[in-house]
Amino acid sequence: MEATNYDVIVVGASNAGGMAACAAAEKGAKVLLIDKQGSAGYLYRLSIAGIDTKAQKKAGIKVDKTKLINFLSAFTQDNIDQRLLWKWADNSAETVDWLEDNVLKPHNCHLFAEKDASYETLINTSFPTEHDVASADGKDVFYGQWVIDKAVELGVTTKFNTKLEKLITDDSGKVIGIAAGDRRTGAMTEYMARKGVILCTGGYGSNEDLMKKWDPLALKKNVYSDSPRDDGSGIIAAMEIGAAKDEEPAEIVFNRGAVPVGTNAKEYYIKGFKDVGYFWMGSYPLLKVNLNGERYFNESEPYEFDTNSSAKQPGYLEAAIWDEDTLDNLAQFHTEGCARLGWPGFYNTEENRDEIASRLKEGFIQKADTIEELADKLDMPKDNLVKSVTRYNQMCAQKKDTDFGKEAFRLVPVTKGPFYGAILGGRLLATLDGLRINTNMEVITEEGKAIPHLYAAGNCSGGFFWGSYPDHVPGLTCSHAQTFGRLAGQNAAEN
Repeated sequence: MEATNYDVIVVGASNAGGMAACAAAEKGAKVLLIDKQGSAGYLYRLSIAGIDTKAQKKAGIKVDKTKLINFLSAFTQDNIDQRLLWKWADNSAETVDWLEDNVLKPHNCHLFAEKDASYETLINTSFPTEHDVASADGKDVFYGQWVIDKAVELGVTTKFNTKLEKLITDDSGKVIGIAAGDRRTGAMTEYMARKGVILCTGGYGSNEDLMKKWDPLALKKNVYSDSPRDDGSGIIAAMEIGAAKDEEPAEIVFNRGAVPVGTNAKEYYIKGFKDVGYFWMGSYPLLKVNLNGERYFNESEPYEFDTNSSAKQPGYLEAAIWDEDTLDNLAQFHTEGCARLGWPGFYNTEENRDEIASRLKEGFIQKADTIEELADKLDMPKDNLVKSVTRYNQMCAQKKDTDFGKEAFRLVPVTKGPFYGAILGGRLLATLDGLRINTNMEVITEEGKAIPHLYAAGNCSGGFFWGSYPDHVPGLTCSHAQTFGRLAGQNAAEN
């Protein structure tokens, strides 16, 4: 007979949920871990932030915790709960070290702590928080299923294709369980939780009705949603029983969304994991112009700042312009994080060439022998694009951007045909505004009172991000999810 009574129920089996389930089970709790899809291991992120981890100490890396927290507070204009930032900073190392010792090392893998976080300008301030999951021979490793396997080893019961429908409360308002449906059969089951329910259900980026309500600009500046699972169901379930939610949006956006020439960004919003139109070099500080062929900003800035700038231009889109020689000088851009050239980034020069070739065939990139011809293919005024390219090349030659202040080492000219261009919008990886929580990971009401036995972690929890994501603190979303998931699991089990 199917068990329906548990100590702790974790909803969502990705970064936050897997860690929550393991942590609760380690504390001796009887744990149920559910997920609405058939699997979740592929969702675990390869780059994880941390402060004072074993890997960092071994590599001689020291992150100034106070400086980082002050930076994050300033980055968000303090539209966050600083107590949550400190909670993460003080607990990230324990979580990262647990993952390495208990999940990675048994599979002959480890964490590579990245030292490089150099910058010249305020807008590109960065911190060496990045840890990359690596095999013994220094290659990427997808470890998510290992976390879920570890949870099972610790005694966790897993149920996939099982979707949360609502939270169950008693007369006092305490959460005592969930109602969940089997997505294959439609059967509904009530699962009871003696100690707590932990929501790790992600954001709402694939739910266009919620996007219109909570983050309408993102529907215009983003042309892709790369998290089709994110329907906001956990957030809605908690709000139905009185939970508070962040009042302003937060999101993580990549400036890598190539679209066909003539695309109306207001109507183009493709959701899926198939990477339609993905253009990795969109995150390089190439020459970029608006749809009128005019350069309008310093392209050397965080990914989402680029997309924000484009949202103030005609059509909410931009065009990246480069030439054949650019591909021989990609290392000069000195990109960091997941846009880094070569491991622990994702693409090397040849892989970028291959991606360009594929996108050319698909019509997402245009190629021409002259700038005038390229302007025609991009459907923008020839005179404007020629003027912008000429002006940019002059500043590259003088090694000083007197228009917008891009760093000299990132001024790569566009002088030798063939020339290339791509129309770009944003790729929404996830929304980050979520349920308000306290430092015990308990979901709270607008009055700041904890809803008994209800916890949240990961992208469905709030108070940590606001507006644009600080991608120059590499791995922060993953670490936020895993660290708070682990804390939620521990707290719920000890309830």
